[in-house]
Order: sequence, then structure tokens, then C-alpha cells
Amino acid sequence: MQRTTRQISLTEAGQGFYERVVAILAGIEEAEAFVSRRSALARGVLKVSAPTSFGRMHIAPHINKFMQANPDLGVNLMLRDEFVDIVGDGYDLAVRIAELSDSSLVARKLAPVRRILVASPDYLERHGEPESLHDLDRHICLAPHNNDTWKLEGPDGPILHRPIGPLQTNSSEVVREAVIGGVGIALRSTWDIGAELADGRLLRVLPDYEGSRNVAIHAVYASRRFLPAKVRLFIDYLAELYGPTPYWENQIADAAGLAPGSADGAPQQPPQQAVKGNDDGSQADAASAAE
Repeated sequence: MQRTTRQISLTEAGQGFYERVVAILAGIEEAEAFVSRRSALARGVLKVSAPTSFGRMHIAPHINKFMQANPDLGVNLMLRDEFVDIVGDGYDLAVRIAELSDSSLVARKLAPVRRILVASPDYLERHGEPESLHDLDRHICLAPHNNDTWKLEGPDGPILHRPIGPLQTNSSEVVREAVIGGVGIALRSTWDIGAELADGRLLRVLPDYEGSRNVAIHAVYASRRFLPAKVRLFIDYLAELYGPTPYWENQIADAAGLAPGSADGAPQQPPQQAVKGNDDGSQADAASAAE
């Protein structure tokens, strides 16, 4: 252990020792669960990390039903937009909205993510509607994380666009309120602005372009041979709750008179399982995760 007047940190040897002890304790828990045949019963406390906005809008409202079905299980839901160290910080799983890379973690796809360009009717009345991607250069574009590049897919395939605008923020929720308030154009996930699309407070622009389809909602957890019942049950609950066509897409489609899945009625792809996840603390696609 290293000490300074301001902080205490583990040495490389200490960090290695800690990680191995955590793995041993996890193995003991798995062995106890296997021996006692608790495969259908969840007990203890489930510690979950999730993005702030998504957790507030699409996990918290459904927690009560899950807890009623599992009365011997407590839930510790921690909301933050940064990726956590699942093993080191003692999380059972994390819900991540991102384009995940290969790692030692395992991820299960819970739902697709559709991100579209939107603006308020007031903004479009004042500034006009862009007719091409190049027109965005003369519009106010809103993006969190210091104008991160938008990864878009359009008629000619993947394309990058760097949004330009006077508002800089590290908060996706600030961008959300700004686009609803008529400040500019933003790339937002439909899970985040479904209600505003349905009631007309936001309108889609440049419908030929969407955010990268590699971004999805995943449940990420440590690779274990015997997955604890509490983790398995919660992942199954969320997968059934959202599904290949999440309920927020149905709400948008109903309001627009379209088939669910996309603005033009195209169906979504079914969820994939056992996708490898990102286990470091970096924000490989921070804008995607927050939006």
C-alpha cells in the first residue's frame, strides 16, 4: 500500500492480491449456490450499476415488480454515467448502453438502441429544417462531452459528423432539456425522448440518418461458470421487459401510426446473447452511452 499526505493507493502487488481475493470469494459464493441448489431462489443483495437517465426512466419504475417476485432479495441500484469496475467495486452486474469491445466480461444484449436526429418545432420554425447532412454545419447542434463526434449510418454507410454549437456540457440530460427547449438539433436515443416524439414536442430531422447500430443496451457481468440466481433472474427480467422491440418504440409507433421498430416501420433485430463487454473504466463511446 502506498501512502501520501493526500491519498492511499494500492501497489501493483496489492492490486493483484485484491483482485485474486475477490475472485476467490466470488468462487466460494458460486460453490455455495451450486451445492445448496438455490437455482430458483434469489437471496442477499443485488448490486447493479446503470446509466443515470436510463436507470431513472426504465429501471427504477419496474424495480417494485421484481422485488415483489423476489422478497428475500435486496437491490442496490447505483446510477452513474461512467463505467464502473464491476469486479473491483463489487457489482453483480452493470447495465451499459454502448458499443462494447472484447474483454474478460460477459454481456447479454437486452434491447436494441435507436438514436435519431431531432429538434423542436420552435427551433425548426426559426432556423428551417436541414435537407442534407451538410446542412447541419449551419445549424446549432447539441452534444454532450465537449462536442463528441456523432457516429451516424446513412444511405452511403457509416459517416462521422462533429456537431458544432455554442452549448458545451458534460451532461446528457442538459442536452435533452436544451433540444426540447428549442436550442438546437441533437442525436438522442428513442428510449430517452419517446414521450416528446409521441406528443409532438420533438420532431425527427434527416430521417435517412441514425446513430451507429452497434450501440445497444447490455447487461454486463463477470464471467462465471455458475451464474448466481439473483443475477440471472434480474437479467431475465430486464430482457423480457424490453425485448427485441422495446415498449418505448411501440409508444412512438402508435403515436405516428407506424409499425413498431423504426420510423419507417422496419422491424428491429432480435437481441444477441453472450456478447463480450468492456471491463475498463473508460468511456469508449461515452456520448452513445449517455444518449
